Amino acid sequence: MRSHGSTRPRAQRGVAMVEFAITLPLLLLMLLAIGEFGRMLYQYNSLLQASRDASRYAAGAVWDSGTEPGELLKTRIKNVAVYGVPSSPAGFPPVVPGLTAADVTVSTVGTEHVQVSITYNFCPVIGAGNCGGSLPGFFGNAIALNIPLIATTVMRVLQ
Repeated sequence: MRSHGSTRPRAQRGVAMVEFAITLPLLLLMLLAIGEFGRMLYQYNSLLQASRDASRYAAGAVWDSGTEPGELLKTRIKNVAVYGVPSSPAGFPPVVPGLTAADVTVSTVGTEHVQVSITYNFCPVIGAGNCGGSLPGFFGNAIALNIPLIATTVMRVLQ
């Protein structure tokens, strides 16, 4: 008598390769999603730090409390938020790719606080060519590719 316990039946050959071929795209998609989520958190953290630096610069700047800062001071605060330096941004890259001074809002809150808010649209790698586009949804609406990141910091003005 011949024992079949140690040999595989002919019908089971290649099943592991087919299962791997089916699961590989799903695993790669999960890996890409985890990487994109990490990149989004990194960019949000960079925006939050830039907002803090700009608020700290604004809090230390001299202006009359209760009044809006002048345009020159607002420009310097925005330069700190975008480029990290208050002077002319020539030669300095933005803290996050695509960030401009138009994305930064500087305002006063009450009479003794200043608020710096940065609004930025995160664009994943899969939508780099068309960040305004969307992915088709399997069950329902389409999934937007741009994700708004908003970093806001309020600090008390030093006098």
